[in-house]
Amino acid sequence: MTATAAPTSWFAALAGRVDRFRHWTRAILVANLVGQIGIIGTGGAVRLTESGLGCSTWPQCEPGSFTPVFHEATTLHPYIEFGNRTLTGVLGVIAVLLAVAVCTDLKRSASYRVLGLVPIVGVLMQALIGGVVVLLHLHPGWVSLHFGVSAGLVAASLYVLHRHGEGDSAPTLVVGPRVRALAWTLAGLTAVVVVLGVLTTGAGPHSGDAEVGYRIAVDPALLTKWHAAAVWAFLAVLVAYLVSVRSGPTAVRRAALILLGITLAQGLIGYVQYFTDLPELLVGLHMIGAAVLIAGTTRVVLTTRVR
Repeated sequence: MTATAAPTSWFAALAGRVDRFRHWTRAILVANLVGQIGIIGTGGAVRLTESGLGCSTWPQCEPGSFTPVFHEATTLHPYIEFGNRTLTGVLGVIAVLLAVAVCTDLKRSASYRVLGLVPIVGVLMQALIGGVVVLLHLHPGWVSLHFGVSAGLVAASLYVLHRHGEGDSAPTLVVGPRVRALAWTLAGLTAVVVVLGVLTTGAGPHSGDAEVGYRIAVDPALLTKWHAAAVWAFLAVLVAYLVSVRSGPTAVRRAALILLGITLAQGLIGYVQYFTDLPELLVGLHMIGAAVLIAGTTRVVLTTRVR
Protein backbone atom coordinates (compact mmCIF):
# COMPACT_ATOMS: atom_id res chain seq x y z
CA MET A 1 0.00 0.00 0.00
CA THR A 2 2.87 2.34 0.75
CA ALA A 3 4.33 1.89 -2.75
CA THR A 4 0.96 2.83 -4.26
CA ALA A 5 0.31 5.80 -1.99
CA ALA A 6 3.70 7.46 -2.46
CA PRO A 7 3.34 8.38 -6.15
CA THR A 8 -0.25 9.54 -5.58
CA SER A 9 0.83 11.72 -2.69
CA TRP A 10 3.75 13.11 -4.71
CA PHE A 11 1.51 13.85 -7.71
CA ALA A 12 -1.12 15.52 -5.50
CA ALA A 13 1.61 17.69 -3.95
CA LEU A 14 2.82 18.69 -7.42
CA ALA A 15 -0.73 19.51 -8.47
CA GLY A 16 -1.11 21.71 -5.42
CA ARG A 17 2.04 23.64 -6.29
CA VAL A 18 0.89 24.14 -9.87
CA ASP A 19 -2.55 25.41 -8.81
CA ARG A 20 -1.24 28.94 -8.24
CA PHE A 21 -0.20 29.08 -11.92
CA ARG A 22 -3.35 27.42 -13.26
CA HIS A 23 -4.60 30.70 -14.76
CA TRP A 24 -1.75 30.47 -17.30
CA THR A 25 -3.11 27.25 -18.80
CA ARG A 26 -5.09 28.87 -21.60
CA ALA A 27 -2.14 31.06 -22.60
CA ILE A 28 0.07 27.97 -22.78
CA LEU A 29 -2.52 26.17 -24.91
CA VAL A 30 -2.75 29.15 -27.29
CA ALA A 31 1.05 29.36 -27.51
CA ASN A 32 1.17 25.67 -28.35
CA LEU A 33 -1.39 26.04 -31.14
CA VAL A 34 0.40 29.08 -32.59
CA GLY A 35 3.72 27.25 -32.38
CA GLN A 36 2.37 24.15 -34.13
CA ILE A 37 1.10 26.34 -36.98
CA GLY A 38 4.31 28.38 -36.98
CA ILE A 39 6.59 25.37 -37.32
CA ILE A 40 4.75 24.42 -40.51
CA GLY A 41 5.78 27.86 -41.77
CA THR A 42 9.44 27.41 -40.79
CA GLY A 43 9.39 23.88 -42.18
CA GLY A 44 8.06 25.35 -45.41
CA ALA A 45 10.92 27.87 -45.40
CA VAL A 46 13.38 24.98 -45.11
CA ARG A 47 11.75 23.24 -48.05
CA LEU A 48 11.31 26.30 -50.26
CA THR A 49 14.91 27.46 -49.78
CA GLU A 50 16.21 23.90 -50.30
CA SER A 51 17.77 23.98 -46.83
CA GLY A 52 16.69 20.49 -45.79
CA LEU A 53 20.32 19.37 -45.62
CA GLY A 54 21.62 22.71 -44.35
CA CYS A 55 22.58 20.76 -41.25
CA SER A 56 24.37 17.67 -42.51
CA THR A 57 23.57 15.40 -39.57
CA TRP A 58 21.21 14.88 -36.63
CA PRO A 59 20.80 15.57 -33.72
CA GLN A 60 23.87 17.75 -34.19
CA CYS A 61 23.90 20.31 -37.00
CA GLU A 62 27.45 19.48 -38.03
CA PRO A 63 29.69 16.73 -36.65
CA GLY A 64 30.84 17.95 -33.24
CA SER A 65 28.53 20.99 -33.15
CA PHE A 66 24.84 21.47 -32.44
CA THR A 67 24.92 24.88 -34.13
CA PRO A 68 25.93 25.84 -37.69
CA VAL A 69 29.68 26.21 -38.21
CA PHE A 70 30.66 29.45 -39.90
CA HIS A 71 33.28 29.41 -42.64
CA GLU A 72 33.96 31.20 -45.94
CA ALA A 73 31.60 28.97 -47.93
CA THR A 74 28.77 29.17 -45.41
CA THR A 75 25.33 29.93 -46.90
CA LEU A 76 22.00 30.73 -45.24
CA HIS A 77 20.87 27.11 -45.52
CA PRO A 78 22.36 25.87 -42.22
CA TYR A 79 20.85 28.78 -40.32
CA ILE A 80 17.40 28.26 -41.84
CA GLU A 81 17.46 24.57 -40.93
CA PHE A 82 18.87 25.35 -37.47
CA GLY A 83 16.11 27.92 -36.94
CA ASN A 84 13.50 25.27 -37.64
CA ARG A 85 15.19 22.92 -35.20
CA THR A 86 15.31 25.69 -32.60
CA LEU A 87 11.56 26.22 -32.90
CA THR A 88 11.13 22.50 -32.30
CA GLY A 89 13.00 22.99 -29.04
CA VAL A 90 10.74 25.91 -28.10
CA LEU A 91 7.70 23.75 -28.87
CA GLY A 92 9.19 21.07 -26.66
CA VAL A 93 9.40 23.49 -23.72
CA ILE A 94 5.81 24.64 -24.33
CA ALA A 95 4.71 20.99 -24.53
CA VAL A 96 6.28 20.25 -21.15
CA LEU A 97 4.56 23.27 -19.58
CA LEU A 98 1.28 22.20 -21.18
CA ALA A 99 1.62 18.65 -19.86
CA VAL A 100 2.26 19.94 -16.34
CA ALA A 101 -0.62 22.42 -16.49
CA VAL A 102 -3.19 20.01 -17.94
CA CYS A 103 -2.20 16.67 -16.44
CA THR A 104 -2.04 18.02 -12.88
CA ASP A 105 -5.47 19.67 -12.99
CA LEU A 106 -7.14 17.24 -10.60
CA LYS A 107 -10.44 19.16 -10.77
CA ARG A 108 -10.85 18.00 -14.37
CA SER A 109 -11.72 14.57 -15.75
CA ALA A 110 -9.09 11.98 -16.62
CA SER A 111 -10.14 12.16 -20.29
CA TYR A 112 -9.19 15.85 -20.33
CA ARG A 113 -5.98 15.47 -18.36
CA VAL A 114 -4.57 12.75 -20.62
CA LEU A 115 -4.80 15.18 -23.54
CA GLY A 116 -1.95 17.09 -21.95
CA LEU A 117 0.45 14.40 -23.11
CA VAL A 118 -0.45 14.66 -26.80
CA PRO A 119 1.75 17.69 -27.73
CA ILE A 120 4.85 16.38 -25.99
CA VAL A 121 4.50 12.97 -27.64
CA GLY A 122 3.96 14.70 -30.98
CA VAL A 123 7.03 16.93 -30.61
CA LEU A 124 9.19 13.91 -29.78
CA MET A 125 7.82 12.07 -32.82
CA GLN A 126 8.54 15.07 -35.03
CA ALA A 127 12.10 15.35 -33.76
CA LEU A 128 12.72 11.68 -34.58
CA ILE A 129 11.04 11.94 -37.99
CA GLY A 130 13.08 15.07 -38.73
CA GLY A 131 16.24 13.15 -37.92
CA VAL A 132 15.22 10.33 -40.27
CA VAL A 133 14.46 12.90 -43.01
CA VAL A 134 18.01 14.26 -42.75
CA LEU A 135 19.70 10.87 -42.48
CA LEU A 136 17.75 9.56 -45.50
CA HIS A 137 18.61 12.71 -47.49
CA LEU A 138 15.09 14.13 -47.74
CA HIS A 139 13.26 10.97 -48.74
CA PRO A 140 9.91 12.29 -50.06
CA GLY A 141 7.84 9.77 -48.09
CA TRP A 142 9.37 10.85 -44.79
CA VAL A 143 9.12 14.53 -45.73
CA SER A 144 5.40 14.05 -46.40
CA LEU A 145 4.97 12.17 -43.11
CA HIS A 146 6.74 15.06 -41.34
CA PHE A 147 4.09 17.48 -42.60
CA GLY A 148 1.28 15.02 -41.92
CA VAL A 149 2.20 14.70 -38.25
CA SER A 150 2.39 18.51 -37.97
CA ALA A 151 -1.10 18.73 -39.49
CA GLY A 152 -2.39 16.21 -36.94
CA LEU A 153 -0.76 18.16 -34.11
CA VAL A 154 -2.51 21.35 -35.23
CA ALA A 155 -5.88 19.59 -35.04
CA ALA A 156 -5.01 18.00 -31.68
CA SER A 157 -3.77 21.32 -30.27
CA LEU A 158 -7.00 23.06 -31.27
CA TYR A 159 -8.96 20.21 -29.68
CA VAL A 160 -7.10 20.49 -26.35
CA LEU A 161 -7.63 24.27 -26.35
CA HIS A 162 -11.33 23.81 -27.03
CA ARG A 163 -11.69 21.14 -24.35
CA HIS A 164 -10.05 23.44 -21.82
CA GLY A 165 -12.97 25.84 -22.18
CA GLU A 166 -15.60 23.12 -21.84
CA GLY A 167 -16.94 21.20 -18.90
CA ASP A 168 -16.39 17.48 -18.37
CA SER A 169 -19.92 16.21 -18.85
CA ALA A 170 -20.86 13.96 -21.76
CA PRO A 171 -21.15 15.93 -25.03
CA THR A 172 -24.62 16.96 -26.19
CA LEU A 173 -25.33 17.79 -29.84
CA VAL A 174 -26.61 21.29 -30.59
CA VAL A 175 -27.30 20.51 -34.26
CA GLY A 176 -29.23 17.80 -36.06
CA PRO A 177 -27.74 14.57 -37.46
CA ARG A 178 -27.61 15.99 -41.00
CA VAL A 179 -25.59 19.02 -39.94
CA ARG A 180 -23.32 16.85 -37.83
CA ALA A 181 -22.72 14.60 -40.83
CA LEU A 182 -21.86 17.63 -42.97
CA ALA A 183 -19.34 18.78 -40.35
CA TRP A 184 -17.61 15.39 -40.36
CA THR A 185 -17.67 15.39 -44.17
CA LEU A 186 -15.79 18.68 -44.04
CA ALA A 187 -13.22 17.06 -41.75
CA GLY A 188 -12.77 14.16 -44.17
CA LEU A 189 -12.44 16.46 -47.17
CA THR A 190 -9.89 18.56 -45.27
CA ALA A 191 -7.73 15.46 -44.93
CA VAL A 192 -8.08 14.77 -48.67
CA VAL A 193 -7.25 18.38 -49.58
CA VAL A 194 -4.17 18.43 -47.34
CA VAL A 195 -2.84 15.06 -48.55
CA LEU A 196 -3.27 16.06 -52.19
CA GLY A 197 -1.61 19.39 -51.43
CA VAL A 198 1.39 17.64 -49.87
CA LEU A 199 1.71 15.32 -52.87
CA THR A 200 1.37 18.23 -55.29
CA THR A 201 4.21 20.11 -53.60
CA GLY A 202 6.36 16.98 -53.51
CA ALA A 203 5.78 16.42 -57.22
CA GLY A 204 6.48 20.04 -58.12
CA PRO A 205 9.52 22.30 -58.29
CA HIS A 206 9.43 23.13 -54.56
CA SER A 207 9.97 19.57 -53.35
CA GLY A 208 12.92 20.67 -51.22
CA ASP A 209 15.82 19.12 -53.14
CA ALA A 210 18.07 21.28 -55.30
CA GLU A 211 19.32 18.29 -57.29
CA VAL A 212 16.00 16.50 -57.90
CA GLY A 213 13.29 19.02 -58.69
CA TYR A 214 10.42 16.53 -58.68
CA ARG A 215 10.76 14.15 -55.75
CA ILE A 216 7.43 12.34 -56.26
CA ALA A 217 7.20 10.86 -59.75
CA VAL A 218 3.63 11.96 -60.52
CA ASP A 219 2.51 14.62 -62.98
CA PRO A 220 2.23 17.80 -60.84
CA ALA A 221 -0.30 19.34 -63.23
CA LEU A 222 -2.62 16.35 -62.79
CA LEU A 223 -2.21 16.42 -58.99
CA THR A 224 -2.96 20.15 -59.02
CA LYS A 225 -6.27 19.47 -60.78
CA TRP A 226 -7.20 16.77 -58.25
CA HIS A 227 -6.23 19.10 -55.41
CA ALA A 228 -8.37 21.91 -56.87
CA ALA A 229 -11.31 19.55 -57.37
CA ALA A 230 -11.10 18.48 -53.72
CA VAL A 231 -11.08 22.13 -52.64
CA TRP A 232 -14.19 22.86 -54.74
CA ALA A 233 -15.92 19.83 -53.21
CA PHE A 234 -14.95 21.11 -49.75
CA LEU A 235 -16.36 24.56 -50.57
CA ALA A 236 -19.62 23.06 -51.84
CA VAL A 237 -20.10 21.08 -48.62
CA LEU A 238 -19.19 24.15 -46.56
CA VAL A 239 -21.85 26.22 -48.35
CA ALA A 240 -24.40 23.47 -47.66
CA TYR A 241 -23.30 23.50 -44.02
CA LEU A 242 -23.68 27.28 -43.80
CA VAL A 243 -27.20 27.10 -45.25
CA SER A 244 -28.09 24.35 -42.76
CA VAL A 245 -26.92 26.35 -39.70
CA ARG A 246 -28.17 29.78 -40.80
CA SER A 247 -30.59 29.82 -37.85
CA GLY A 248 -28.43 27.69 -35.55
CA PRO A 249 -26.41 28.61 -32.43
CA THR A 250 -24.14 31.65 -32.74
CA ALA A 251 -20.96 29.70 -32.02
CA VAL A 252 -21.77 27.21 -34.79
CA ARG A 253 -22.46 29.94 -37.36
CA ARG A 254 -19.40 31.96 -36.36
CA ALA A 255 -17.06 28.97 -36.69
CA ALA A 256 -18.50 28.18 -40.13
CA LEU A 257 -18.15 31.77 -41.36
CA ILE A 258 -14.54 31.92 -40.16
CA LEU A 259 -13.84 28.67 -42.01
CA LEU A 260 -15.43 30.14 -45.15
CA GLY A 261 -13.08 33.14 -44.93
CA ILE A 262 -10.07 30.85 -44.47
CA THR A 263 -11.15 28.69 -47.42
CA LEU A 264 -11.63 31.65 -49.77
CA ALA A 265 -8.26 33.10 -48.79
CA GLN A 266 -6.58 29.74 -49.35
CA GLY A 267 -8.26 29.35 -52.71
CA LEU A 268 -7.16 32.82 -53.78
CA ILE A 269 -3.55 32.17 -52.76
CA GLY A 270 -3.64 28.78 -54.47
CA TYR A 271 -4.83 30.09 -57.81
CA VAL A 272 -2.53 33.14 -57.74
CA GLN A 273 0.52 30.98 -56.98
CA TYR A 274 -0.43 28.57 -59.77
CA PHE A 275 -0.78 31.30 -62.41
CA THR A 276 2.39 33.13 -61.26
CA ASP A 277 4.70 30.10 -61.51
CA LEU A 278 4.69 29.21 -57.80
CA PRO A 279 6.62 32.04 -56.11
CA GLU A 280 8.19 30.81 -52.87
CA LEU A 281 6.47 33.38 -50.66
CA LEU A 282 2.98 32.43 -51.83
CA VAL A 283 3.73 28.72 -51.54
CA GLY A 284 4.88 29.31 -47.96
CA LEU A 285 1.73 31.28 -47.16
CA HIS A 286 -0.34 28.49 -48.69
CA MET A 287 1.32 25.96 -46.35
CA ILE A 288 0.55 28.10 -43.30
CA GLY A 289 -2.97 28.57 -44.64
CA ALA A 290 -3.37 24.79 -44.78
CA ALA A 291 -2.58 24.62 -41.07
CA VAL A 292 -5.11 27.38 -40.33
CA LEU A 293 -7.67 25.53 -42.46
CA ILE A 294 -7.15 22.38 -40.37
CA ALA A 295 -7.68 24.35 -37.17
CA GLY A 296 -10.77 26.03 -38.59
CA THR A 297 -12.35 22.76 -39.67
CA THR A 298 -11.61 21.18 -36.29
CA ARG A 299 -13.33 24.10 -34.62
CA VAL A 300 -16.41 23.67 -36.85
CA VAL A 301 -16.75 20.01 -35.85
CA LEU A 302 -16.28 20.78 -32.15
CA THR A 303 -18.91 23.54 -32.07
CA THR A 304 -21.61 21.07 -33.13
CA ARG A 305 -21.74 19.81 -29.52
CA VAL A 306 -21.38 21.22 -26.03
CA ARG A 307 -20.49 19.75 -22.65
